[in-house]
Amino acid sequence: MSGPHERLVSQLAQIKQVSGVSLRALAGQAGLSSSSLSRYLTGRLIPPWEAVVALCRAVGRDPRPLRPLWAEATRAGATPAPRRNDLPADLFDFTGRETERDRVEELLRTAGAAAVDGMAGVGKTSLAVHVAHRLAGAYPDGGLYLDLHGFTPGHEPLEPSAALERLLGALDVAVPAGLDARAGLWRSELSRRRVLVVLDNAADAGRVRPLLPGAGRSAVLLTSRNRLVSLDGVPPVSLAPLGDDEAARLFGRAAGLGPGEPDEVTPVLRQCGGLPLALRMAGARLRHRPGWTVAVLAERLRDGNGRFDAAFGMSLRQLDDGQRRVFRLLGVLPGAGCDAAAAAALTGLPDGRCAEVLDELVDAHLVQETAPGRFRMHDLIRQYAADLAAEEEPDAEAAVRRVVRHYLAAARSGDEAWLDLEYPNLVAAFAAAVRLGEDEVVAGLPPAMRVWFFRRRGTADHVRLLEKAAEAAGRLGRDRQRASLLADLGFAHAAAGRLREALAAYESVEAADDELAATLALRIGFARRDAGEPETAQARFRQARELFEKTGNRAGQSQALAFDGLVTCALGRPEEAAGLARAALDLAEGPARITGLVALGLATSSLPELHEALRLAGENRLPHQQAWCHSQIGVALRESGDAAAALEHHRQALELLETLAEVQLEIECRREYEKTRTVA
Repeated sequence: MSGPHERLVSQLAQIKQVSGVSLRALAGQAGLSSSSLSRYLTGRLIPPWEAVVALCRAVGRDPRPLRPLWAEATRAGATPAPRRNDLPADLFDFTGRETERDRVEELLRTAGAAAVDGMAGVGKTSLAVHVAHRLAGAYPDGGLYLDLHGFTPGHEPLEPSAALERLLGALDVAVPAGLDARAGLWRSELSRRRVLVVLDNAADAGRVRPLLPGAGRSAVLLTSRNRLVSLDGVPPVSLAPLGDDEAARLFGRAAGLGPGEPDEVTPVLRQCGGLPLALRMAGARLRHRPGWTVAVLAERLRDGNGRFDAAFGMSLRQLDDGQRRVFRLLGVLPGAGCDAAAAAALTGLPDGRCAEVLDELVDAHLVQETAPGRFRMHDLIRQYAADLAAEEEPDAEAAVRRVVRHYLAAARSGDEAWLDLEYPNLVAAFAAAVRLGEDEVVAGLPPAMRVWFFRRRGTADHVRLLEKAAEAAGRLGRDRQRASLLADLGFAHAAAGRLREALAAYESVEAADDELAATLALRIGFARRDAGEPETAQARFRQARELFEKTGNRAGQSQALAFDGLVTCALGRPEEAAGLARAALDLAEGPARITGLVALGLATSSLPELHEALRLAGENRLPHQQAWCHSQIGVALRESGDAAAALEHHRQALELLETLAEVQLEIECRREYEKTRTVA
């Protein structure tokens, strides 16, 4: 356990951290000299009690809990010998990173080592130096810092023997010749001391291994752009770019902005990509140009091509030609990220080789592995890669064509979970296919996603994809496919509450066969029913039933009968409606029974059928059907006189619809809810 003086120094270091200001500024706030405060914080001098009180008051902290520790440290005796401290100054504006900071400090206490890795400019050195300053009191024999120059332009990485010469010299120890002798002496010296060693910018594990301590209470903190996975006993802590809140705070401090000023810094944060290096550079630029607003800075950043490229270029220079090619192509990848299969299609590499390159890019922090086998680039890095691709990559367009074709093939065989995961990438791939004139992909992707879109129909994406797909099918001369896409387009418009557009889309279709004609009749019936035209809707449902009978489509017949039952019930003929509903149920299986059960429950005022429909909708993950069932249960309860219970089901329906793009269904459910409220 550390002594009282070390614990007091640790407490004072925490006060410095809480202040959020530079040592000079804190000294001014506390009425102390900077040199005295420096000696207190580095353990070279025990402060008088008045100085402890002044420091606590400067940060709004109660000094009384520190009195026993201060008294114990004072009784312990003389001021310790001067402590070696080679650390760079701590950043006065160090912001965030609490989770990573705590993890590094825990590893130094428990494992005696930690390795902070991350992309260029993400703040590895800042975090390491910050932690070293915070833990100064726990390492009374010194804080050593050495830049290994693993990524310094024009500077060869420091060889282990040369690094040990410098480190041993910092301990005032005579340096022997030879790597092995130096490494042995280094471990021996650290074993009898309590020193924290910061080894910055390590190029690879091999150059670092001889510098690690052995037994004892000393600790080593490494930083590297690469993940040093082969260093046993040195756990990694990876840094990602700052989140928006932390980035905004850091930018504000670097720019010297007051609280709440300015109102909108998002464009600047987006340009800086969450990188502390970029945020500090941007903040300093604004601070030194008092005539600029944040909006002016954002505009200059947008126009300033190459402003942070130097840091990224240093990481890129570690790669060979093949790896750099993959890096460039990832910059033109449609979507926010990809799995290994899409990356292989993009690059044209065999799966195994592509996986190896991705791992190398991850270790270089040019690519992030967000989940096992899934990869993405930070926006700032991605733009850099795209710029390089535009200048240097002749295969870029062909690569995008390969990957959009891959997405079409994968969508045709992908399950719902895969489609959920890849949906943003599929939409981006579709847009790229439109831009490149890949009509096979444009016409084929929406049909490949038809079942998935059934659960999310009516969205702007759905409508846009179907419109473009119908145009592409027309260019390809595929009339049957075009007609089917237009029918789906009408259905999407109807779900979004655009009944006029839905009917226009349906009427533009020339049905080439009975199956498509039946589908059109059924969907026109839906639109007419929603428009408040039950008789017209009923005629369409009966037309659809006859056509489905001709094609042998039992599921289609069931749906036509069930909706016929619903409108027949609404027209005041419940017995006839019940017969139609039972006929529908005789033809249906699984979730296709939902509509028939609802029709039968409403026609016979029977809640069990309605609850069975609700169960099927939930079991099959059909939230729009769940909402509809809740609404219809509410209707049945209202008709039976239990308005209070009915309102609860109406509310559940509307809650479900809050997250769905089901405008027309929401109109229907809200109308029934208002009817129930009037009688409650």
